[in-house]
Amino acid sequence: MKIEQIYTGCLAQGAYYITSNGEAAIIDPLREIQPYLDRLDRDQVKLKYIFETHFHADFVSGHIDLSKETGAPIVYGPNAACEFDCISAKDGQEFKIGKITIKALHTPGHTMESTTYLLIDENGKDHAIFSGDTLFIGDVGRPDLAQKAAGMTQDQLAGILFHSLRDKIMTLADDVIVYPAHGAGSACGKNMSKETVSTIGNQKATNYALRADMTEAEFITEVTDGLLPPPAYFSMNVAMNKGGYESFESVLHNGMKGIAVKDFEAVAEETGALILDTRKSGDFYKGFIPQSINIGINGDFAPWVGTLIANVKQPIILVTENGLEEETVTRLSRVGFDSIIGHLEGGFDAWEKAGFEVDTVNRISAEQFAAEFKIEEDKVIDIRKETEYEAEHIEDAYSKPLAYINDWVKDINPNEHFYLHCAGGYRSMIAASILQARGFRNFTEIDGGFGAIAKTDIPKSDFVCQSKVLKA
Repeated sequence: MKIEQIYTGCLAQGAYYITSNGEAAIIDPLREIQPYLDRLDRDQVKLKYIFETHFHADFVSGHIDLSKETGAPIVYGPNAACEFDCISAKDGQEFKIGKITIKALHTPGHTMESTTYLLIDENGKDHAIFSGDTLFIGDVGRPDLAQKAAGMTQDQLAGILFHSLRDKIMTLADDVIVYPAHGAGSACGKNMSKETVSTIGNQKATNYALRADMTEAEFITEVTDGLLPPPAYFSMNVAMNKGGYESFESVLHNGMKGIAVKDFEAVAEETGALILDTRKSGDFYKGFIPQSINIGINGDFAPWVGTLIANVKQPIILVTENGLEEETVTRLSRVGFDSIIGHLEGGFDAWEKAGFEVDTVNRISAEQFAAEFKIEEDKVIDIRKETEYEAEHIEDAYSKPLAYINDWVKDINPNEHFYLHCAGGYRSMIAASILQARGFRNFTEIDGGFGAIAKTDIPKSDFVCQSKVLKA
């Protein structure tokens, strides 16, 4: 028996590849399936089942393409109304893979079809669970995402999750390994650990939601407290996972089409495409195509695209570093952005050399900011998360998280100058590009963000440990 966790950092997502005696199973696969096919070929095993823990909201799974390519059936838990051929497993139903058994444990609460898969080894011993978004390391799945589909309130779903955890998961032996679908950085929970593997015993001892003396009412209160609104693209990804989607190969083919510099503006206008520049912020601010949005491929790229662009059907034209076109298309497809028209041939360098109009962002260093900043006169907008802001911030700075820029941008006075920063410069350049695309030029973005500002003598609030902020 072999278990491989295939972890994708930018999505904070774990897929699982399991083999035993010539057969294999894959749990929660990503959109692009070639890496799985390569593993199957390498190990000379037959894919017997594709297991899905639930209809994912934060990414588009590769289950449909993988099933078409291999013939392996797709397995969901009870209540899964697939719009394609799938097995909706009964609670307790068992599936044989070589010498091991995968047992479906229906654990609703995050969604009503959510299912944890228990791996039983060839000796009949409970070995591990693949808990999906039911149980994370240090946290549990948020119960507010499936309210509309379930016709329930988040409190009702939280109550169902409470019993799923205690009746199906906490009853397992302490040495059973826990393999979750996500880790820190995912929007599917609120306080996940950076660790991606644990045990039932460890989680009973450390996970706030699994306290032995916790009442159902306490659980509901603690699990629902502090939940941020889910990104707008989540519901669209659920629909794609449930109803089907265009093949990844087709999406990749379209995205790899080069658009010549001379045709670029015409194509953008005819298609209504958004120009997405995925270069590093340090390159973008020096020069970019006017009206383009910068979301760097080197950061939490796909989640930010999903959060800020939101509509997965929005046509997109890419401007990337040369050689990163395929990676960019792949990462966009993981969150359902399939309407990629193509990419600028030769990248921004070709645009600049052709003599077309170029825009820039007014970026300064933290040291320059400290030298010119006037306390009680200058306005500062901090676009980090609220918890980051609460931990420590510039005195009198305004907290305006990037995730809500589409809401707070309307409140900006175009005649009032302000400074803009995040933690390190990645998010603030995203914000800067969005602001300039909407006509705002009255700001200065700070290179290095709060990490650099903190090293200056600019007055700051008292530091509060973020772990305390999260628990407050």
